[in-house]
Amino acid sequence: MTLTESASDAPALGETSAAPAGHGRLRRLVITAALGLVVPLLGVLLWQWLATSGEFTASQLPTPGAVLGALAELVARGELWRHVVISSQRVVLGFAAGAGAGLVLGGLVGLSSPARALLAPSIQAVRAVPSLAWVPLLLLWLGIGETPKIVLVAIGAFFPVYTTVSAALAHVDRHLVEVGRAYGRSGLRLFLQVQLPAIAPATLAGLRLGLAQGWLFLVAAELIASSIGLGFLLIDSQNTGRTDILLLAIVLLALIGKLTDSLLGLVERQLLRRWT
Repeated sequence: MTLTESASDAPALGETSAAPAGHGRLRRLVITAALGLVVPLLGVLLWQWLATSGEFTASQLPTPGAVLGALAELVARGELWRHVVISSQRVVLGFAAGAGAGLVLGGLVGLSSPARALLAPSIQAVRAVPSLAWVPLLLLWLGIGETPKIVLVAIGAFFPVYTTVSAALAHVDRHLVEVGRAYGRSGLRLFLQVQLPAIAPATLAGLRLGLAQGWLFLVAAELIASSIGLGFLLIDSQNTGRTDILLLAIVLLALIGKLTDSLLGLVERQLLRRWT
C-alpha cells in the first residue's frame, strides 16, 4: 500500500468513528425523551382509573377522553386558539419587560455597593407581596385592558431575574476579576468578557424561573380581570360547571409552560456553549 492510498483512507476512518458518536447522541436523546414521558403517562393512567373508579362523579373528575372531547369542542368553535394566543402574547411582553428590568437592576445592585445598600432592602420587601395583592391596585391604576395583565406578568418575571443576577454578580470570584483587570479589562469590557460569562449559568436559570413565574402571575390576573385567555377559561369553566374545560385549561397551561421553558432551555445551552 502506498502513502497516497493510506492518506485517502483516512477520511473514511474519521467518518466511521464520527458516525457512532452521532448515533450515540441520538440514542441518548431518545432515551431521555422516553424517560420524560413515563411520569405523564402514569399520571394519565392514574387519572383514568380515578375517574372510572366510582370515587368521583363525572362532574367532579372527567376522564381524559372527556377532556379531549372538550379540546375538540373548543377547536371546532374557534375559541381555543384565541385563548392560547392572547395568554402567550401577554406572557411574552410581560416577561420581556420584567426580565429586562431585572437584568438592569440586578446588574446595578450586584456591581455597586452603594446601589445595593440603597435599593436591595426595598426590592426584597416588595418581593414579599403576593401576586393577587397587586391585582386590585393595578386595576385601579391601569383599568381593565391589557396593560395591567402585562404589568403583572412583568412583576412576576422581574424578581427571579433580579435576585439571581444581583447575587451572582456579588459572588463573582474576585481573583477572576483581578486577572481580567491585569489583562487590561475594565468597565464594560470587564463586565462583558469576564463577569458576564461567569454569571451566565445563574442568569439563564433566573430567566427560566422568571418565565415560569410570569405564567403564574398571568393566571392570577386573568382569573379576575379578563374576558379571554387561559386564566379566564379556568374561572369561566368553573362558573359554568364544565370541569372538562377546567382540566383542559390546566393541562394547556402545563404544556405551554413546558414548551416555552424548553425553548428558553435551547437558548441557554447555545449561550453556555459559547461562553463556557
